[in-house]
Amino acid sequence: MIPGSVPSGRRADIRQAPVSTSTRFGPALLAVALLAFAPKLRAQIDPEPRRLFQGGYNQPIEGRGPLAAYGYYYHNEPGFFRTNLTLRAVVAPTWLDSELGLRSLLGPDTDLGLGLAGGGFGDSYWEVRRGQLIREESYYGHGADGSVSIYHLFNPVEGGGTPKTLAEAPLQGILRSSTHYTRFDEETHTSPLFEIPGERLEYTLRTGLRWGGREPIITPAVAFELSGWYEGHFRTDSQVYGFGADRGINAQTHLFWARGLIAYTVPESGHRFEFNLTLGGSWNADRFTAYRLGGTLPLSAEFPLMLPGYYFQELSARRFALATFQYSVPLNLNGSWEVLGLGATGAVDYLPGLGQPGNWHSGLGGGVAHHSPSGRWHALAIYGHGFDAMRGDTRGANSVAILVQYDLGEGVPGIPGGDRFRRFVSRMNQNAWRGMERLLGR
Repeated sequence: MIPGSVPSGRRADIRQAPVSTSTRFGPALLAVALLAFAPKLRAQIDPEPRRLFQGGYNQPIEGRGPLAAYGYYYHNEPGFFRTNLTLRAVVAPTWLDSELGLRSLLGPDTDLGLGLAGGGFGDSYWEVRRGQLIREESYYGHGADGSVSIYHLFNPVEGGGTPKTLAEAPLQGILRSSTHYTRFDEETHTSPLFEIPGERLEYTLRTGLRWGGREPIITPAVAFELSGWYEGHFRTDSQVYGFGADRGINAQTHLFWARGLIAYTVPESGHRFEFNLTLGGSWNADRFTAYRLGGTLPLSAEFPLMLPGYYFQELSARRFALATFQYSVPLNLNGSWEVLGLGATGAVDYLPGLGQPGNWHSGLGGGVAHHSPSGRWHALAIYGHGFDAMRGDTRGANSVAILVQYDLGEGVPGIPGGDRFRRFVSRMNQNAWRGMERLLGR
C-alpha cells in the first residue's frame, strides 16, 4: 500500500498495526505479541535468493503506547521447481504471506504474481489520541486475502546486461488487485459500551511507478528510488461503530503518495548516509486508511514513516510531508561496529477526531550498530527523542528501539570497505531493485 502507516485497518504498505499489550498480561503473552505482529511482506518478484530472520522492537520511556514489535522469517526462492517461478513467503507465528511469481508470463518484461495471505491479529487497531493509548477503544482484527499482481519493466538493458549508469536503473510499473476479508474481536480492555466494527470484505486496487528501489534489509549499502503511487480501497458498504456510532468506515478511500530516497556507502571510509522524503495525501480517509507516523522501525512497512521518540504510529494523518535522515560512521577498521545518528521532521494534517495542537513534528536520535564479519548478523540499538510528542500536558518524549537481522544465506559483508559496494554493483541487474510491498500488520 502506500506510504507509511500507510494507513490502518486494511492498512497500506505504509501502515503497520502496532501490537498492544500490558505488562499485567505476563511474559508469555508478551513473547507471542513480539512475533504475532511480524510484518506481512507483499513483494515485487525478487530475483535474489533470501533467507532472513528480521526482528524489531520499539519501547517508549514515558507513557504507555502500543507495544510495537515484529519478528518473521523471509524466504525468497528463485527457480522454485521451474526456472521462471519464484516463491516468496513471510512466516510469522500467527500469519503467513506468500506470493508465487511467474517471470515473463505476460511478455519478456512483464511478470505475474499470485498472492495468498492470512492469519490472526494482523488487522488489529489501537487508538492513540494526544499521546495516550486508549485501550477501551482498541480491538483485535484477523483476516485473509488473495491478490493478482502485474509487474512490468519499462527500460530493460539492451542485451540483458547490468545497468552501468543511474539512467539505466530499472523503471518498473505495478498493478495489483486484491480482495481482503477482516473480522474483529474485542481485546481484554475493550469497553463493553464500545461497538467494534463488523466483519467486512474489501477490494483494493494499487498502481504505481518506481524508478530504482531499496532492498528489504536493515542497512543497504546503496539505494536509490523515485516513486509515485495510488491505492483505492472499496468496501462492500460503509459502517458506523464506536460509542453511539461516533465514528465510521467509509465505503471508498483513495490514497496518493510519492517517495524520493537515496542511500550510499563511501567505499574507502565506510561512511553511510540515507535520506528519505515521503509525501502523502488522501480523499475520504478513515481510521483504517489514515497514514500512521511515529517510532523507529525501518522494516515495519514498505514506506515506514518514522519519528524518533514517538510511539510507533502515534499520529494519524490524512495528509503529511516527512523527511528522514541517517548517517553512520565505522568505529573500527573492519566496520563491525558503527555509531549512527538519525533525525526526522515533517508536517501533519490530522485525521478528524485524532488531532492535537500543532502540525509540525520532529525527532532526533542516535545509536550503535554491530555487523558480524561474516555479514550474517546485524544488530542496532537506537535512542530517540521526539520534540513535539504530547505526554499529558507537556511536550517531549523518549524511546528506544532494537533491530536485528540474521541471514541464513551467504551473508552480506560489513558496510565499510569496497567489497560490499562492489558486490552490490556486480549483482545489480534489471530486477535487483525490486523490493517489498507490504508487511504484516499494515
